[in-house]
Amino acid sequence: MIASTAPAGKGSHRQTQVDPLAPLRAPDDPPWDVYLTGTVFLDIIFTGLDSAPVRGTESWARGMGSSPGGVANMATALARLGLRTSLAAAFGDDHYGDYCWDALEHGEGIDLSPSRTVPGWHSPVTVSMAYEGERTMVSHGHEPPPEEPAPECPPRARAAVASLAPGVSAPWIAQAASKGTRVFGDVGWDDTGAWDLAALPDLRYCEAFLPNAEEAMRYTGADCPRAAAHALTQHVPLAVVTLGADGAYAVDRRTGETAEVPAIEVEALDPTGAGDVFVAGFVTGTLADWPLADRLAFAGLTAALSVQEFGGSLSAPGWSEIAAWWRRVQSVEGQSAAALERYGFLAGLVSEELVRPWPLRRAVPTIGFRRSA
Repeated sequence: MIASTAPAGKGSHRQTQVDPLAPLRAPDDPPWDVYLTGTVFLDIIFTGLDSAPVRGTESWARGMGSSPGGVANMATALARLGLRTSLAAAFGDDHYGDYCWDALEHGEGIDLSPSRTVPGWHSPVTVSMAYEGERTMVSHGHEPPPEEPAPECPPRARAAVASLAPGVSAPWIAQAASKGTRVFGDVGWDDTGAWDLAALPDLRYCEAFLPNAEEAMRYTGADCPRAAAHALTQHVPLAVVTLGADGAYAVDRRTGETAEVPAIEVEALDPTGAGDVFVAGFVTGTLADWPLADRLAFAGLTAALSVQEFGGSLSAPGWSEIAAWWRRVQSVEGQSAAALERYGFLAGLVSEELVRPWPLRRAVPTIGFRRSA
């Protein structure tokens, strides 16, 4: 395990952005590296709670932040890693929706041309309370109109991230796959309790499937997450299972390759969105044609850096944070040579000149301040 001495990305100035796909780009490439669709939430995050809220009492949090959430978590993580990201999302017709649109389009450079503001529909809201390394969430919202947010024909892209749900088939996934888009399947908890892979009809269009350990074992009936990963390759070419504090494990059926990378030891402030950041890191490494173990290591690193900041979307690291982390861990006395070697591929991606072009937007207590005259 490799240890970090401090949160990454504090106190830099200017930076040249990294394009991880630069060696692979060609004139006839798709216009977008990654396409995704879903609903944008307004996230309100409380941190610094000593314990879970107790019924009939009032709890005070030492920290608070607001940021776009939902599908915005992954879209922002992808964009901050240098991927050209296009998002089809429903936005509320209110100040929350305006704030989220501005933060994603102007703040992060995400293409929102497939997105729409839905008249008379208010933004969904999630309140997240982080304590003891875990989180509790309360959400409120209404389903957007049936035609929102995915367009009938998704734009041409190298890859797409699809959120799979039991019993639900999204036509855009098959359409994207038929155009050569590489589909990465994410999944959430199965509230039906069936845990039946046959109930995920769009899994057949996916190149990779990325559940957590509990989800993988429930879907396969395996008694350990590594066995579950191997079982999943009967249904999808590449299975990636996250193991929490133990890291991640992956199996590629096409090559027979397996890889396991331990987690990075950090002091977590808020785990919101860490799973989305992990997927974004893995997609980035896959599109860049990195070895499987490097992809796992990079995904775990980006997720680890994200939990050191408030919120989901705006906690995602950029290359400046990654470069700062890499410089710091190399200076730690007694650092494991083997652990440093595991992340040695970063040396070819970041340089001493890589510092921030601007402070990355972070979650703040309020949506915005009035502008003085």
